[in-house]
Amino acid sequence: MKKIILAIFISVFIMAALIWIYVYMPRETVKIFIPEGSNAIEISKILKRNNIIISSFYFKALVKLTKTDKKINPGEYVFMKYTPHEIVLYKMINQKYLNSIKVSIPEGWRAEQIAERLYKNGVIRSEKKFMEIVKKESLEGYLFPSTYYFNKNMSEEEVIKVFKDTFDKNIRPLFSVYKIPDWLDEYKVMIIASIVEREAVFDEERGLIAAVYLNRLKKKMPLEADPTVQYALGYWKKGLTYKDLEIPSPYNTYYVGGLPPTPICSPGKKSVEAVLNPAQIDAIYFVADNTGKHVFNVKYEEHLKAKEKAKRERMGR
Repeated sequence: MKKIILAIFISVFIMAALIWIYVYMPRETVKIFIPEGSNAIEISKILKRNNIIISSFYFKALVKLTKTDKKINPGEYVFMKYTPHEIVLYKMINQKYLNSIKVSIPEGWRAEQIAERLYKNGVIRSEKKFMEIVKKESLEGYLFPSTYYFNKNMSEEEVIKVFKDTFDKNIRPLFSVYKIPDWLDEYKVMIIASIVEREAVFDEERGLIAAVYLNRLKKKMPLEADPTVQYALGYWKKGLTYKDLEIPSPYNTYYVGGLPPTPICSPGKKSVEAVLNPAQIDAIYFVADNTGKHVFNVKYEEHLKAKEKAKRERMGR
C-alpha cells in the first residue's frame, strides 16, 4: 500500500511540475517530423531531443499504459517546449492535419522522379533547387523509398532532412549488422543495391542478382547492367538497342568497367540487404525468362543457351 501511495504521489508531483513548466516557462515552439512507422521509443527520442518533453521514459510508459503505440499519427507537428506528456500524446493521437500531404516514394525511383512527385503534390516549390541539393550532397540512392507525410510548401532543405533521417533509421543500422567486405564500402554497396533494385522483380532473386554483380566485380568483368544504361539515357527505357549499349557515359557499364559513379536510384531495404548478404553462388551470368524471373549460369555457353531459350519463349515457339 505504501508503494502505491508513493507512486501516486510521485506521479502527481511530476504532473504538477510539468504543468507549472508548461504555464510559466518561455513559450518557445518547435517543429518536428514523425516518420511513418515510428514506434514509441523512436518518437520519445525525437520529442526529448527537441525538449518537447522532459522524460522519454515517462512518455513511453504513458503510451504503453494507454495502449496507443499504433495510434500515433505520423507527420509534422508544432509543439511548445516542455509540454505535458499527456497533452503531447493526445495531440498526436487525435489531431489530424488538414494540410498534411501523403506522398509515396516507390523503390527504384531516381531523384528526378522523386523531385517531380514532391513538386506536383505541393510539398516543395522548386524541383531545380531540390536536385541541386541532391547533387551537391551526393544523395542519389539515399532518398529512402517510403510513405511520407509532409506539409505544403516546405523548404527543400527540410524535406531533404526528412529523407536523410528516414534513411538513417532504416538503412544505416544494416551496416552494423552485416560486415562490409574490405574491397567495398558503404557507398559502393548503395550503388550495387540500386542496380539490384532495378533488376529484381521477385524478392527471392535479389540475393542471387547481387551475387552475380559481386562475382563479376571480383573477376574485374564489366557489369553489363541494363539499368545503368537506362540511367545514362535519362529515363527507364524498355528494350535497349545495341546503339543504346554504345552510349559513351560513365554510367554505361557495357561501355566502362567497374561501378557507375553514383547509385542509379533509391533502393529499398531488401536490395541493400541482398548486397550485404548475397546468395552463395558462383554464377556470373543471368538472363530474364518470360515470367520476369532469371536463369543464372556460371558458364558462358550455358548462358547463351538460356538466352536463346528465353528468346524462343517470347516469340511463342
